[in-house]
Order: sequence, then C-alpha cells, then structure tokens
Amino acid sequence: MTRTVRLLRWALVLLLLLAVLGLAAVGTAYYLIAPRLPDVQTLRDVELQVPLSVYTRDGRLIAQFGETRRYPVRIEEVPERVKQAVLAIEDARFYEHPGIDWRGIARAIWLLATTDDRRVPGGSTITQQVARQFFLSSEYSYTRKLTEIFLALKMERELSKDEILGLYLNKSFFGNRAYGIAAAAEFYYGKRLDELSIAEAATLAAIPKFPSSGNPIVNPQRALIRRNYVIERMHEVGYITADEMHAALAEPLGAEPHEPPIEVEAPYVAEMVRQWMVERYGADALTHGYRAYTTIEGHGQEAANRGVRTALLDYDRRHGWRGAEAHWEIPDDADLAALQRRVRGVSTIAGLLPALVLSADRDAARLLLGNGETVELPLERMRWARPYIDANRRGPAPTRASDVLTRGDLVRLQPDSENDGYRLAQIPKAQAAFVALDPEDGAIRALVGGFSFAINKFNRATQAQRQPGSSFKPFVYAAAFERGFTPASIVLDAPVIFRDRAGNTWTPQNDNQTFAGPMRLREAMVTSRNLVSVRLLDAIGVSYAHRYIQGFGFAPQSLPENLSMSLGTSSIPPLALARGYAVFHNGGFLVEPYVVERVENREGVTIAREYPLRACRQCPERLRVEARGGGSADGFDLGPAMAPTSDPAAAGAGEPVGPPEYLLAPRAIDERTAYLVQSLLRDVVRRGTGRNALALGRSDLGGKTGSTNEHRDAWFAGFGGPLVAAAWVGMDDFTTLGNGEFGARAALPIWTEFMRAALADEPENDFALPNGIVTAWIDPETGWLAQPGTPGALTEFFKLEDIARLEQRNTAREMRVAEDEAFDIF
Repeated sequence: MTRTVRLLRWALVLLLLLAVLGLAAVGTAYYLIAPRLPDVQTLRDVELQVPLSVYTRDGRLIAQFGETRRYPVRIEEVPERVKQAVLAIEDARFYEHPGIDWRGIARAIWLLATTDDRRVPGGSTITQQVARQFFLSSEYSYTRKLTEIFLALKMERELSKDEILGLYLNKSFFGNRAYGIAAAAEFYYGKRLDELSIAEAATLAAIPKFPSSGNPIVNPQRALIRRNYVIERMHEVGYITADEMHAALAEPLGAEPHEPPIEVEAPYVAEMVRQWMVERYGADALTHGYRAYTTIEGHGQEAANRGVRTALLDYDRRHGWRGAEAHWEIPDDADLAALQRRVRGVSTIAGLLPALVLSADRDAARLLLGNGETVELPLERMRWARPYIDANRRGPAPTRASDVLTRGDLVRLQPDSENDGYRLAQIPKAQAAFVALDPEDGAIRALVGGFSFAINKFNRATQAQRQPGSSFKPFVYAAAFERGFTPASIVLDAPVIFRDRAGNTWTPQNDNQTFAGPMRLREAMVTSRNLVSVRLLDAIGVSYAHRYIQGFGFAPQSLPENLSMSLGTSSIPPLALARGYAVFHNGGFLVEPYVVERVENREGVTIAREYPLRACRQCPERLRVEARGGGSADGFDLGPAMAPTSDPAAAGAGEPVGPPEYLLAPRAIDERTAYLVQSLLRDVVRRGTGRNALALGRSDLGGKTGSTNEHRDAWFAGFGGPLVAAAWVGMDDFTTLGNGEFGARAALPIWTEFMRAALADEPENDFALPNGIVTAWIDPETGWLAQPGTPGALTEFFKLEDIARLEQRNTAREMRVAEDEAFDIF
C-alpha cells in the first residue's frame, strides 16, 4: 500500500469521524434546544399590533392612534409581483428549501472560516427571519443561530409556505413607523398593493434590510441602488422579462410620505375617543386594531370647523394687526431654495399657510410659500390690518403695503377662494368652542374644542369652565314657570339695589343701561333684560331655583346659590349648556352626551355598543310611564341621567322596558314648561337678540345669546330641526373681547354656519302643543286675560291651571270694579 493511499484512507476516516462528531454535536444541540422551542401553532392566532382607528358614524376616518402603522393582509390579497420582488431579494428558493438553505449556510460558514468578520451575510431564509421576528432576540450568537435553524425546521413542518410568507410580509418593519407591506405601500406611495408598479414593489422589498437608514425618504440614493438591484434579481430568477426590467429601471423612485387619509378633521373628538378607549381597554386599545365609530356627522363637523375658524378670523380682523409672527434677516443674495425649505419647516395652522415676505412696496407685497410658489398680495387684501393697540382701539388704516409688511416677515396667508388668491391673516388671539347634540339621545354630532388642536390641545367644549351670561336665563324662567309665572306675567324692569347682612351692596344693570318698566316675561326674554331675571329669581327663591336647575344636568357646585345666578355667573362648559338646552327641545328629558357609538375589533365584529338613554316621547313604554303619572322614567327621581347600560332592566327600576334601544331618559322638567321656554326662545330668534339666525330661512329656530361682564364671554345656544348646539367665544386668559363683542356678533355666526349645513335636508319642526297647554288672548299691558277681538290683544301660551288662576283673578277684578261702580252711585 503506497504512502499516498494510506494518507487518503486516513483523510477519509478523519472526515467520517468529523462528520459523525458533527452529527453528534447537532443531535446533542437539538436534544438540548428542542424541548425549549416555542409552539409555532400560536403563529396561526398571532395578533399583530394594529393602530386604533376612529371614524365618523358613516365610516369616514377621523384619526389613527398607535406607534405603528400596520394593515394586515391575507397572503391571497398580495399581488404576485409584490411576492416576487420580496422573494427575489430575500429568499429566491423559499418554495423549494425545507426552512433552511444549505447553500446559504455553507456560504456563511466559508466566509466565517476565511475572513475575520464575526458577522457575515447570507444563511437566513424567510422562515428563519420569521422565527427571529416572533420568537427570538436580535442577539448575535451561535446558540441563537442554532435555535433559529431548529425553529425554522419546526415551522416548516407545521405551517404552510404561504402562512410563513404572510407572517413575514405583515411583520417586517419598513421604516417611518410602517410595519407590514400594506402599510409601507400606503405610506411611501399612497397606494394599495394591487396598484403598485414593479419598480415600486421592488423599492418596498428592498427596505427591510435597512429600514431606518435606507428607506427612500431618508436616503433616496441608497434606496434607488437597492431598488435597481432587486429589479435585476427579479429578471435574473425569471420573474420579469428584459423589457419589464428596463422599464422598471427607468422609472423614477417617486416615494414620498403619505399620512393616513384623514377624511374628517375632528382632532378634539379623536382625543376624547382615545381617552375613552384607553380607560375601557387599557394600553392595548392602541395596538389591537380596534375601530371606534363615533356619533359625529361628517358634513356637520366640517361646517363646525369652518364656522369656528371663520368667526375667529373675522373677530381678529375687527381688532387689528398684531404684527408678523416672526422676522428673519434675509441677505440680498439669499438662496431662494434655502428660504423655501425654511418656510416649509413651519407648520400650516388651521389652513393658514406660512409665508415669507420677500419685498413690499406701495401697492403690494411679494411672498414665498413653502411649496416654492411666489405670490403677490395687493394692498386691498390687507387693508384690515390696522395696528392693534388694545381690545378696543386700533391704529390708522394702512395706505401702503409696506406699512404692514417688511422683507423678512414671516406671516400667514388665508386662501381666498372668492378672489382666486390669498389674503393676509394671523393666528387669532381669541378662542372658540362649539358642540352640537341630538336632543333625543345625547349623541354628539359635531364638536370643536378650539381654533387649532396643533397649537393647544385643551378642549374648551368639554373642559372650559366659563360663565354663560344671559344664555343661562331660560333655566331661571323654567323654574319660574313651575312656580306659577307665565310668559304673560308682568315683572318690573327698573333699578334695584340688594344689600347683604354684611352691608355689601349689589346693583345689577342691563347691558344697554336703560330700563323698560313693567314688562311681560316674553318680552323680557326677547330683549334679554337682566333686571327682570334678577327680580324673577328673587321672587321664586334662590334655594328653590338652585335645586330645580340641577335637574338640567348641572353640578351643584357650578351654580352660585345667590341672585347672580340669574345673570349666568355659573361656571360651565359649552357641552353642559347644550345638554341643558336639549331638555327644552326634547320635551323635558335629561339625556347623557356620548360620542362613541360602537367599537369593532380587527375582524369587524362589534364588541361594544352604546345604548343611550332616549327621550322617546312616543315610545309605548314612555306613554305607559306618563299615563301612570311617573315624574321620571319608571319612577326615577329628577336629577342626573343614568349611565348607559346594556341591561334593559336597569332602566326601569327592576322592570324591563323592552329592547336596549328603548332605555328611557329620566324626566327633568314638565313637558309644558319645556314648551313655554321653547316658545320664548323661538321669539328671541324671530325678533330679538338672535334675529341674525333668520338668515337660514327657517321658522323652527330658537336660541339665546349670552355675554358676561366686560365682554369676557360671548355665547349662543339654541335649537333647530333635530339638533341643539352651543357656541362660545372668549380669551383663554379671561381678558375682554372688546366692546360690542356680544353673543350675536361673536358666537352666533358659528352656530348659523353649522346649522346651515346640518339642517340643509332636514324638514322643519311643527312644535305641536303638548297636552295641558292652551292659547288665550291677553292684554299686552297688564298680562291679564282679554276677550277675543279686544283691540291690541295678543295670544299667549298657558298651562291649564294657570288659565284657571287667571280667570279667577279676572273675576275678582270684575267684582271689585262692580263694587267701585256701585259705590259711585251714592
């Protein structure tokens, strides 16, 4: 036997021994690791993190919450070209290997043996990547790698190839908070998967390798190189033809950020829903893919947004120009592209675009927008910009554009659709809030908490504690009508001084500092006479009114227990005022405002639904309750409404009242009292301080303006069609809005803008008389009953028992007159 043969034999023996040792080592490793491998069957039920989505009641997107963008898709929904792009770059033999690619492993071992690198490319199949993504850490060690291999083999035995590929496509990170191929397609291209081109699919397939540093937004050059490599690999493995490859390589990268397509802007509502969901479901609310459908009407919300912004911008123009938002020093040789990038970095606020003044002369100013557009702003588009001195004073009107703007000023422009251009604007100093409810069940149909959520997240519609002023008077009148007063009752409008036990005096005044003398309560409401309200509250008693008005849902601590309550010195948010007005509109029932209508899980199954308390005046259960004389729903005392419940029996003091949709709201006030106040509020619009609402051309509107001392608050609350709404305008720091800024001027325009859109297709209410209300002729000077046909007599609404009392008074008066006449004979 030659030396060569012996050496070959020993080499063969050595190789066999090494192979046996290697297999023994692998077997030992498997024996040690296999019992600790996780159950891969759990991957069939895995719940990937999906953001919380908030919608209007008709399914239009309001907002998404969560750290991740992800829209899981079934593998059947992924187009073939998209799968091919991913396979070409990640694992071309995916459908052929058993979970591990021996060629890749051999290549990785060779590189480890022949280089000094501890990390080498290759060796990881898609199956191994899925194992690592779901079960393992990113630690780099041989133990972790062996565990990954064994786990991949186990996954291939128990899961199908398509299941594994689907997990990979939905789990992988694509940068910019986008997780999963569908979210990546939407973010980078604003497209669905079936709309992607070959080049776009290749771009997305290339991202997971370097999701943060190599995505097409952060590093377009690197992303382009990677994309082209993927396209070439797709041709190399036979997925696309040469012509398709060349066409895809010639296509521009074209990626840019696409945020979720918000369809209705309602950020204050979205935040309310987010808090509600977290309270109910914990932190998982933002990751489990819940879909919360709100009570918000999209077109009404848009009108409310428009109304708040328009009213505040109009208020701002009435009070003058406060100067540029900022001033940048611009050298004469400044690079226009650099300036554009700087302007682009300034956020657009509530539709007001940032703009940089490049020059200003006598007739116009030239400004640069963030999109690179240069616009000319003529003097007439900024004539309103008289210098602001204080809330009641302005400087002279500008005669030159350069009186207002100078080079380097950063200002705001408002798109002017009427004149096909822009007009000068500024972020308002004042704030506003608006809320609209369905009085039948308390559903919030629109809500705006301020001029811009981006500037200030404080929700003034639900959190601001402001004095409602005269818009609170209807509650005092309602209490008086329960005490025997009528719309025809005469109360004196004249100066009055109140003195407490400590010797302090209080001298309330009317807004216009005039006095009308004796007047009917209807006229006092129409003209908003403060002194009549004060005397009325004094007559019925503060303690009684304090208890009675709580029935409208107001917290006791919000109501001052003194005569100033008649002038609206309580502290309440707009939502509470709207809820109180809902009682007048729905016939006297207290509903509970709510904003989440139902919640669905990621499969579209409804897992929670709100069953609100309803006024439901014609429901059989309501009629049964009213027929037996119940003062509230099924015997409940007057006071705050019950919390919504899915248990029908809970609404009837242990007695079922039918299916959940018939949960009855408790009665707050007599239906007849509600009608009397409602009729007064309609007169306020027809011929009083709310007459500007007549521009809507409807006869079923009613409401009340409100202003507070020194014009700190301006309000309008009222009803129209099937809605009630309240609008407020004021300063966050409680300073004055300025002389003349009453509710009719500052707040009513918000209300009318909303109602114009919300009531466009709604029929008018007929306001049918409730049982127990009759009409009668009265003498307008005395408020006493008059015979039909009496010159100057008017008709008025009365409760039946009030008519009987007035008839007795008329009879007594006639007897006194007869006695006086008999005495005169002698």
